[in-house]
Amino acid sequence: MRKIVLASSSPRRKEILSKTGLKFVVDPGDYEEDMTMKLRPIELAKTLSRGKAESVARRHKDAIIIGADTFITYKNEVMGKPHTPVRAIGMLRRLSGKVHSVITGFTIIDTRTGKSISRAIESKVKLRRMTQREIIAYVKTGEPLERGGGYAAQELGSVFIEKIDGDFFSVMGLPVYELVKELKRFGVDVIEQWPSRGSK
Repeated sequence: MRKIVLASSSPRRKEILSKTGLKFVVDPGDYEEDMTMKLRPIELAKTLSRGKAESVARRHKDAIIIGADTFITYKNEVMGKPHTPVRAIGMLRRLSGKVHSVITGFTIIDTRTGKSISRAIESKVKLRRMTQREIIAYVKTGEPLERGGGYAAQELGSVFIEKIDGDFFSVMGLPVYELVKELKRFGVDVIEQWPSRGSK
């Protein structure tokens, strides 16, 4: 099997990709994302994921590189990681009781052939209406500070999610179905790496 490299420092993406049974290594790279680029959200997601993948591709010969980026959009505003409690509170107040989009872009690069592809998956998420007490308590946990839009769908933030319309794993940070489908075009079939107990 080809060497597979996940170009991400996200423990969530590592966890999600591990669930497929794929054997891979992690190399976060040094790409600095710019959320202010004047691009449509779908194109921005693709561009950021490509930047992450390309920053790592230079260091790995004959490998398949996977880069990804996730952010939230609400009323045409791109909402990245709040980083501070004040910004996190502001984001959660805006999203409380509302439907917003979660967009995850991913890029696959074959460093042997130079072949690459970038895709972006959009899902709709509705958060239930949160009280001020709930928002402040959640922000105090520290979880929202480094999460796009100020919440983590698969952790404590899950208690605020009323509905997801789309790909749950994409909301978490990596759209497994679409990623695995595209990996096949690069000669990577995850089921070939699944363990077998054999038969008696």
